[in-house]
Amino acid sequence: MVYELAASSWGPEEVDALNQVIAGDRFTMGARVAELEQRFAATFGKRHGVMVNSGSSANLISVAALFFKKDRPLQRGDEVIVPAISWATTYHPLQQYGLKLRFVDVDLETLNLDTRQLEAALTPQTRMIVAVSILGNPAALDVIRAFADRHGLYFLDDNCESMDAELPDGRKTGTLGDLNTFSFFFSHHISTMEGGMVLTDDLELCHLLRALRAHGWTRDLPADSPLFEPRDDDFFEAYRFILPGYNVRPLEMAGAVGLVQLSKLPGFTAQRRKNLALFQSLFAGDDRFIIQREYGKSSSFCFTLILNPERQPDRKRVLAALKQAEIGYRIITGGNFLRHDVIRHYDYSLVGSMTNANIAHDFGFFVGNHPFDLTPQIEHLREVLDQACA
Repeated sequence: MVYELAASSWGPEEVDALNQVIAGDRFTMGARVAELEQRFAATFGKRHGVMVNSGSSANLISVAALFFKKDRPLQRGDEVIVPAISWATTYHPLQQYGLKLRFVDVDLETLNLDTRQLEAALTPQTRMIVAVSILGNPAALDVIRAFADRHGLYFLDDNCESMDAELPDGRKTGTLGDLNTFSFFFSHHISTMEGGMVLTDDLELCHLLRALRAHGWTRDLPADSPLFEPRDDDFFEAYRFILPGYNVRPLEMAGAVGLVQLSKLPGFTAQRRKNLALFQSLFAGDDRFIIQREYGKSSSFCFTLILNPERQPDRKRVLAALKQAEIGYRIITGGNFLRHDVIRHYDYSLVGSMTNANIAHDFGFFVGNHPFDLTPQIEHLREVLDQACA
């Protein structure tokens, strides 16, 4: 393959970190996971970090935690505002906990939730809003945070695709929500093989997350936790269950690799942005293509392209040309989620039409960006697309 969709960001340092864990003979989460939780939270200016085995699990326990809060817990049947484009596991925990989804279209240029429609999306049953920064490009999280505060809504910031991106005021994505989720999957900004993280400033939510992560038990909580009153029976307390939890714990190896990868993140982001600048210089202003307009500073997970529907493009022909040129490509995140078969299992409503989400679904695709120089690959992409879209 000339231009891969995904590529490893590991070096010998990550392999050495794995070997140290293997030599220590402790594989379930331990000191390295705890250290990564602390360092990751500090990096993004949040009080608490809870590591799990994937970004999807991070979303799952985040939604679950809001159902077990002492004050104002979510209830089945409550409504949650969501964007029409995201990955499946942004939505699945909401459905699994009985929430009704209110889908809002995206802005065609940013591919993020169109905040101009937020007031129209609000009903007396609305209790929560989920924002997703698509593929490295910050959503208008500042606008969404203000909207949530005005209306007393919980705010979940699904930042699994946009680690290290920045809003116009310099704040990082994944820091404005009541709960903020990250993914450490193979192709993401940092990789721990599989892994994820939830950040929050709320102590109660942090403790709920820790209990839900491991069977719903109290073992990972301090004795002064707000969730329970300790008893004198140590024999029972070691296996005391207080919540209907899961087992979504990370491995100690993932924590060790994460510490190495986190130290490399600034350099990774800098290189991704250099690649993005080249991509923008080659494709911006060409009316055959719609590329993402940055809101703040993208951390550039990848490069999205939407073939301008006004020119009646043939996407199959374009994708065939990419395949022939050995350039990897795929649908933009999950496309318009409403177009997937699974939607029949959901309770949902629409806020207007999903025009832009459908355009991205029918005419869009993305190619990879990696934390190393991609000048030859991006120039090759331009040549192929220039000919295919002539």
